[in-house]
Amino acid sequence: MGIADFFKGELIDVIEWTDDSRDTLSYRFPDDDKAIKNGAQLIARESQVAQFVYLGEFGDTFGPGKHTLTTDNIPILTKLTSWKFGFNSPFKADVYYVITRLFTGNKWGTSNPIMLRDADFGVVRVRAFGTYDFKVVEPKTFLREVAGSDHNFRLDEFTDTMRSRIVSLFTDAIASAKVPVLDVASRYAELGEALLPVINAAVTAKYGLAITSFIVENVSVPPEVEAAVDKRASMTAIGNLNDYVKYQMGQGLASGTGGAGPAGTAAELAVGFGLAQQMMQQGFGGAATPGVAVGMAPPKGVPYADVPELLGPKEAAQILGVTEADVLAVLEKGELKGKKIGTSWRIPRAAINSYLAE
Repeated sequence: MGIADFFKGELIDVIEWTDDSRDTLSYRFPDDDKAIKNGAQLIARESQVAQFVYLGEFGDTFGPGKHTLTTDNIPILTKLTSWKFGFNSPFKADVYYVITRLFTGNKWGTSNPIMLRDADFGVVRVRAFGTYDFKVVEPKTFLREVAGSDHNFRLDEFTDTMRSRIVSLFTDAIASAKVPVLDVASRYAELGEALLPVINAAVTAKYGLAITSFIVENVSVPPEVEAAVDKRASMTAIGNLNDYVKYQMGQGLASGTGGAGPAGTAAELAVGFGLAQQMMQQGFGGAATPGVAVGMAPPKGVPYADVPELLGPKEAAQILGVTEADVLAVLEKGELKGKKIGTSWRIPRAAINSYLAE
């Protein structure tokens, strides 16, 4: 072997790499400690970017195509090596190939519940998972922050790391967006689209990546929150909540399991009075009489025979079979008509009949 052949074998005249793995993100060209000669050919295929690194500093970047390495087309590297008049001798530099195609179907998910502050339910624990697609858009940032000097950085090395980063960004994004848990659990597609710009702003700046698709496949909440969601759906289906409450209270009174309790409520009063009227009108417990027993309202249209035109809260409570506090409560709300004289209330007999008829 001649001297020329010896030096020829010690120099690199063609730099190229064919990716047949489908899961490689970056690859360092193996130089076997050889130098790159002046005028060497650099080949980058579609979805490849070749990045020169000289003594730990980034040099020139080459996109797809065939490139001849001369002083003119490697200005950054020329500056780094201080070649004042260009180079005519071989030089040493690392060449990294970065894959820029789309990597699809990558999974993300929360290994532990994340805490969210929700306007409806307070602080809740949420689990979520889904998929995302990404690609490298800034090779220098990606090599510096993610791949490092790894000679063959593959997707499986990156999956766990990226999953935790995605979950962290998802948590921050959803917290800052203040999306209600009810919307999170029912609008997956819109949620992914809404979070995509927020996540990308951080991913691109930090890691040189772009998330092209972010899909939320499932968001689960604790059983108690699911029960609250079900109750809210039931209330929506009921429609008129006031009528439903009255119905429920009426059922309790009829079965003997319900009641107003010590304080009572206006709704329970209305239902109890209404049932009493219906029982008298329909003849339950004997025929209707003009007299009034304590705790029993007269049938509609029948006057209180032995009751004065104006009553105090105590007398009204005795007639209606409720507490004085109940009567005062409905008076304050305006649901029972009365007149306040000083600190005392006076309730017309007709107002009680009108209240019962509602």
